[in-house]
Amino acid sequence: MSRSAWSPVSLAVLCAGAGYARPTRLLADQIAESVCGVLMAGGVRAEVEVLELGRLAADLAQCATRGQTSLDLREAIAAVVAADGLVVATPVVGVSPSDVFESFFDVLDGGVLSGMPVLLAVNSGSRWQPPDIGRVLRKRLACLYAEPVPTVVVAGLADWEGPAPDGSTQLRERIDQAAVELAAAIGSHPR
Repeated sequence: MSRSAWSPVSLAVLCAGAGYARPTRLLADQIAESVCGVLMAGGVRAEVEVLELGRLAADLAQCATRGQTSLDLREAIAAVVAADGLVVATPVVGVSPSDVFESFFDVLDGGVLSGMPVLLAVNSGSRWQPPDIGRVLRKRLACLYAEPVPTVVVAGLADWEGPAPDGSTQLRERIDQAAVELAAAIGSHPR
């Protein structure tokens, strides 16, 4: 990596779930931890800011209907735009990401995430995995010219069942693979 420990990277983590200690937030936290571990192994320190989009639901609705952007929403947008890398975790509702996921990216101007390395993660509350959810998320971010890493982390009900409180071994492997990809993208695409 081309960065040093003296120049930390900024990682914004967007959680479009229903709150802390829910599977989507747990997924986002595990991914952020893995990305930070990979960066640290490469001698790079990361500063992480987690943004709970559910807490901005009313602000997002007001922005959509009245065109008024609250201070909290402006700060969240600024944190995302200024980040060196982005983790986006959303639950799947039917075959689509959550409403707050859609609403947040609707308020961003086209191009503000140009070149931004992004790790996409999806949490499904059922055993059924939407076959094209990765493509749906990539298409949504393509409008903003972001650059998602190849691996989309998809977690399902089976990943959270069993004795391991932090998910299955297969989920951990997917997280670690995507984390390596995001760390490499951050290192090779300075913003």
